[in-house]
Amino acid sequence: MIIAIPKENDFLEKRVPLVPETVSRLVKMGGSVLVERNLGAGCFINDEQYRGAGAEIIEDHRDLLKRGDLIVRFFKPSMEEGSCLKEGALYIGCLDPFRSPEHLQLLAKRGVSSISLDLLPRSTRAQKMDVLSSQASLAGYVAVILAANSIPKILPMMTTPSGTIPPARFFVIGAGVAGLQAIATAKRLGACVEAFDVRPSVEEQVRSVGGKFLKIDLGETGETTQGYARELAPEQLHKQREGIRKACVHSDVVITTAQIFGKKAPVIVTRDILKEMKRGSVVIDLAVESGGNVEGVETDKEVDVEGVRVIGFKNLSARAAFDASRMYSNNIYNLIEEFWDKEKGAFHINLDDDIIRACLVTHQGKIVNERVL
Repeated sequence: MIIAIPKENDFLEKRVPLVPETVSRLVKMGGSVLVERNLGAGCFINDEQYRGAGAEIIEDHRDLLKRGDLIVRFFKPSMEEGSCLKEGALYIGCLDPFRSPEHLQLLAKRGVSSISLDLLPRSTRAQKMDVLSSQASLAGYVAVILAANSIPKILPMMTTPSGTIPPARFFVIGAGVAGLQAIATAKRLGACVEAFDVRPSVEEQVRSVGGKFLKIDLGETGETTQGYARELAPEQLHKQREGIRKACVHSDVVITTAQIFGKKAPVIVTRDILKEMKRGSVVIDLAVESGGNVEGVETDKEVDVEGVRVIGFKNLSARAAFDASRMYSNNIYNLIEEFWDKEKGAFHINLDDDIIRACLVTHQGKIVNERVL
């Protein structure tokens, strides 16, 4: 089986889906790996390292796509790229299936099978393949570092001959993977950290990484079978905003991570809340790619909203491209290895497997995933 690794559409993307160490393991399994020239330049991996791992370097982007039996990537193909893929090929990446119907239709029409890593189940067995969690963890870390560089004060308490400097106050909204890493990182850097999540069950996790949990009685909330927060009713959302207002007003940094799987992110921090916050404070919205949690946030921009610096940079994990690539690469290897047919030397699409059923989107000329139909 020919495993092809093309560059991403976004020339600013520095991560790579497979690092040389993983390529070497795939070659030993019996795969033939093709890597596009200068794939790893953004994270200081050169072509010679890929060659040393057993890969062949390909100059032409379209030729690479046409030859691949298994294409590994971060994101979905462009419409033009999708037209290059050969019938029977398997495409693995984060396809953003709920907002990409035309791409899915093209893949189905081309007879391309596709696995969307966005849809991997939150099960114990699939944990080693969970790219969303691995990348979200890094995004939470980077958000804190970004915040530390953006506020006009230091994070830890410091006692000096000139007096005692109090610690910076962080408020993290959403205690999923990104939120928990943000809490842990801010705490390690000496900040005072408070957090809120609509799922009361995560209180223990927040405390375990050093945060204080803000309790707001919203009534019945719960979570989905996949572990995601459920969408709140309008009255619950209003009550939530009122509950977090005080925490935001007293914070130097607010980091929002609240997302609803397959839907637009809820607006939690309104302009009214921003008006009450301290001038010079910072809000970092990690949900900007799905609409944003902060009123007035702009994608990939740093804007002043009511005297508060609101940062909406997407894809923060790419700012730690080297480690992000290693983590993603391990996730991909674990997925491929789990379904590798040693006799045929190829990826086996086992339609009876619960992981495959959850994330297989197109197959044999059709869109087959019920969640995106």
